[in-house]
Amino acid sequence: MSTGWIVTIVILVILIAAAVALYFFGKRAQKKQEEQQAQIEAAAQTVQMLIIDKKKMRLNQAGLPDAVLQQTPKLLRRSKVPVVKAKVGPQVMSFIADAAVFDEIPVKKEVKATVSGIYISKVRGVRGSLNKGAEPVKKSRFQKFKETLQEKAGATPKK
Repeated sequence: MSTGWIVTIVILVILIAAAVALYFFGKRAQKKQEEQQAQIEAAAQTVQMLIIDKKKMRLNQAGLPDAVLQQTPKLLRRSKVPVVKAKVGPQVMSFIADAAVFDEIPVKKEVKATVSGIYISKVRGVRGSLNKGAEPVKKSRFQKFKETLQEKAGATPKK
């Protein structure tokens, strides 16, 4: 056998081993996520709140309790998370919103939110729908560039 074939076989074996390892790690991560989702749903409460502000910011700048920062892995402390400041009753609190829900949350409006601890998982409007008067989402340069390329190629852009 030539050395080219040996190198190719070794690379294929390594790629197959990596794919198998990723498969099992993915299954384990999916089980953990399902368990966490079940815990979030078990502790969920519906709360009426007035949204004051929403931003994507780092955890240490978000004004969250110290216990949250201590429980977060060090690598994730620098990542940006969707933070919502809201008035719940007489208190102003900081919440972390689900990424899918963050875009739906209106600013300076009253909403009913499903909250588990400091995590907002669902939002619905108290008076009317949430999308009334919603400003259009600004697109980044990359998104605009991607859409123009898709239009030139004849594909429809994802919305």
